[in-house]
Formats: sequence, structure tokens, C-alpha cells
Amino acid sequence: MALVVAQEVPASSSMAVPHGPAGVGNARHRMRDQLRTGGVSESVIDDAVLILSELLSNACKHGRPLGDALAGDGDVRAAWRVDPGGRLVVEVTDGGGPTRPAPATPSVTAHGGRGLNIITALADDWGVRDDARGEVTVWVVVHADVYDPDAGCRRDDFASRVAAPSVASMPGLDFADAFDDLD
Repeated sequence: MALVVAQEVPASSSMAVPHGPAGVGNARHRMRDQLRTGGVSESVIDDAVLILSELLSNACKHGRPLGDALAGDGDVRAAWRVDPGGRLVVEVTDGGGPTRPAPATPSVTAHGGRGLNIITALADDWGVRDDARGEVTVWVVVHADVYDPDAGCRRDDFASRVAAPSVASMPGLDFADAFDDLD
């Protein structure tokens, strides 16, 4: 007779992450280890780690550190939890910034601006919460049931939701014209 012991993800995990790129890797590794130990499926973990990376990058780029620290000197807060119903929620809190988090419509050649679109495509839900101290928290429900056998399976329209528009759909853009003078 084998004894099976079920492990659960800690009810919650929260950590201070340096305001800047230095701590993002540590946060990702800690999340991956905790979720894996808790029996969360690898596909959900992959989505959660990508979402955490995007949220932390946005907080460091667009938000201030928590408290009165100067940019680069303070921290932002990363937290994740699996609630009793199996819902995985990821949150990142910063000291606020000049703009509200909102999905962008970057150009085809833009080097950024797709993070919240990626999150929208991967997650079940997301939003923004402000508090009286000026802190801003972006929360994401990665998956409504991490113990569902189909958890983490990408929606059929995933690629079209995060891809740039096709060149063929851009009026007045014809690459063949650019090569006419080469003959």
C-alpha cells in the first residue's frame, strides 16, 4: 500500500523585488519553485512566470518604487496565491506612476508595448487597484482552476491576440516598390 501525500501551494507568497531588472529573475525562480512544489501544472506555471515578468517589468518601467525611495533604490511587491477554489492570482504593487496601466497598440517595429496584451491573451482576468497611499496594484487571475486537467491550455485565438498586424493588411505599404530602383 502506497501512501500519497498531497502538497499544496502556500496560501500566499509575497516578496519585495528591487525596483529594476535585478530582482525579476529571483522572483520568477521563487514562483516557479513554489508552484511546482504545490503540484500546479507546468503550463500554468509557465504562464504565471511570464505574467509575473511582464508585471514586474512594467512596474519598474512605468511606476515608482514603494515608499519614498528614489527610482532604482526601492522595491516593488510581488505576490501570488492559489485560493481554496484553485484560482491562481498574481499581483504586483508599485508606488504609482504618471499613467494608468492599459494595453497599448504598438507599431509593428516597436520594441515594447505588448506586455499587457500578452497578459490579456494568457490570463482569465486582470485589473488595476489603487489605494489611498498612491500605490497601484495590477492583479491577474492566471487560471480559474490550476487543478483542472486542461489548465493552462492556450485559447485558440492566442496568436492573433498578441501578434502584430500582417503587412498585407497595411494600406499603402508595398515592399516590392522599395526594390524597383535596384534593377
